[in-house]
Formats: sequence, C-alpha cells, structure tokens
Amino acid sequence: MIRREADFVRVTAPLTDEEVLELKAGDPIRITGVLYTGRDAAHKRLNELIKEGKPLPVDLKGQIIYYVGPTPPKPGQVIGSAGPTTGGRMDSTTEPLLRMGLKGAIGKGERGSAMREAFKKYKAVYFGAIGGSGAYLAKRITGQEIVAYPELGTEAIRRLTVEDFPVVVINDAHGVDFYEEGRRTYAVK
Repeated sequence: MIRREADFVRVTAPLTDEEVLELKAGDPIRITGVLYTGRDAAHKRLNELIKEGKPLPVDLKGQIIYYVGPTPPKPGQVIGSAGPTTGGRMDSTTEPLLRMGLKGAIGKGERGSAMREAFKKYKAVYFGAIGGSGAYLAKRITGQEIVAYPELGTEAIRRLTVEDFPVVVINDAHGVDFYEEGRRTYAVK
C-alpha cells in the first residue's frame, strides 16, 4: 500500500508493480512491513541457486532487500546497529533477484547504469538509506529472525519487521536517478 502524506510517502512492504510505479526518484519514504537482509555472501548463494534452478530459501516476489550486516543486539534490543552498506557492491548479483520478483533494494551510494536499467525493466526501485545512521535505523526495526544461512553470521538472511523505516527513492522504475537529477539541478543554478 502507498499513501502520500505532506512530508513523505508511506509504503507497506511487500510491494506490487503498480505500487512501485507510483514511486518517484526523490520521494522521501517511510516503510512499514517486512524487509529481508542480504549482502555479498547471501547474494552469491542466491545467484548460485538461481543458476542451478533450485528453490530459494525465501520467496522474493514483491520483497525488498536491505543491504545490511547488523551488529549483535545489546540486552533489551531487537537488533544492533543496522546501517546500510554500499549498493553498488551488489550490482553484479542483483538482476537475477529482480527476475525472481524482487521489487526493491536498500543501500547507500549510487548504482551503475546497467542496474538503473534493470530497475526500470523489472519495475523495481533502489532506496537510499543514510550511512552512519545505523543506531537510529535499528530503532525502526521491531523484529528480526534469521531465515537462511545462519553460518554467514552478520551476512545471514534475516526477516526484519520495520515501522516507519526512513529511506529515499534513488532509482525509480521509470529510469530516473535522484543523484543525477540533483547534480543537474545544482549545475543549472
């Protein structure tokens, strides 16, 4: 579900194609619902399963992957610091996941031009989270469980329950890149 408010857009995950197409580069977003975690090692394993035609440990249809390796929680916490890792590191392993129905990814930094085209082709979006805000972002996570690859430690795939998780649409499903738009606007001024 997508609901536009005065200062941001509320998104309930998982997402449909129609919902993704409503999101525009630059939209400030608050996500509530489920996110899955996945970084380099998990992406590699998922890609191997896809190549072998084997089932994935999680159904990615409509889901959002957060590129994060959270720290262990302190007593009384749901999760430790949970700041984003660089999205570009997953460029070579993201498109197969998009083909499986993934609708979004959260990281920091830019994605390559091939990935921006893939987000457009598969009706998906790339959200940016602010690096260095791991302690704050952890407060938006209300539940977590490891659902695959526990042996990977912090890189295990986790199912996170989030409430009002703050991100910005960086690459929308229409091919618009928020960073490029920002540089273009700045150059004009």
